[in-house]
Amino acid sequence: MTASVDIGNVTLTYRGAAGGVLALKDTSLNVRRGEFAAVVGPSGCGKSSLTKLVTGLISPDNGEIVIFGDKVRGPVKIVGMAFQNPNLLPWRKVINNVLLPLEIVEPHRRKFRHEKAQYRKQADALLKTVGLEGFGERFPWELSGGMQQRVSLCRALIHQPALLMLDEPFAALDAFTREELWCVLRDLWQKLGFTVILVTHDLREATFLADNVHVMSARPGRIVMTKTIDLPRPRDLDICFEPRFTDIVHELRAKIAEVRKA
Repeated sequence: MTASVDIGNVTLTYRGAAGGVLALKDTSLNVRRGEFAAVVGPSGCGKSSLTKLVTGLISPDNGEIVIFGDKVRGPVKIVGMAFQNPNLLPWRKVINNVLLPLEIVEPHRRKFRHEKAQYRKQADALLKTVGLEGFGERFPWELSGGMQQRVSLCRALIHQPALLMLDEPFAALDAFTREELWCVLRDLWQKLGFTVILVTHDLREATFLADNVHVMSARPGRIVMTKTIDLPRPRDLDICFEPRFTDIVHELRAKIAEVRKA
């Protein structure tokens, strides 16, 4: 398999009046095509900075990021993104929130007006996949937090991105809704086959979803451990109560506690 994402010896400093903050130093990470990767670490270690670098929203001081063989030099069109806040536009109905990237991202943008009916069918199909069939004509404020996050996932995937970047997408939800959406994401990934990089504080979430979990050091962040999750797929929620699952979670927690003290 060729690499989807190759982060090579990246250093990032946030400049400011106080002299700047070194967020990442000599950070390297490799994620294979079709892999589900998770990134965990202590608060403030640079996890979210990593997502901004990969998507081209910011540029590193040194090092490079290569996606599908192309060096990142600006915002990357083949990436879908979802965050802790769904950020749905309140004046647009659900269906139009999902369709929004197609109005912006080429080559869909130039075809959108003429092929809107076909694009709408794709959006309806995605909504059905995440359990929101029939909600396309609702407004975001008519939906629960979990339902809004499902819409956010559909919006991130509507342009069929090769890479999905997720930055704490379920952190604001209650435990039951969060676990429900783990399964939604699991099923979408297994069905569509895109590459995922999930940034999360939730070690259970990382262990349940990922093929590999990458642990970052305290700031300035770098990858200090990669844990391969050798649990069989497909995984259901019952596995979260098995000793082999909890052993992995405890191993990850111990490593994060170690790097916080370093």
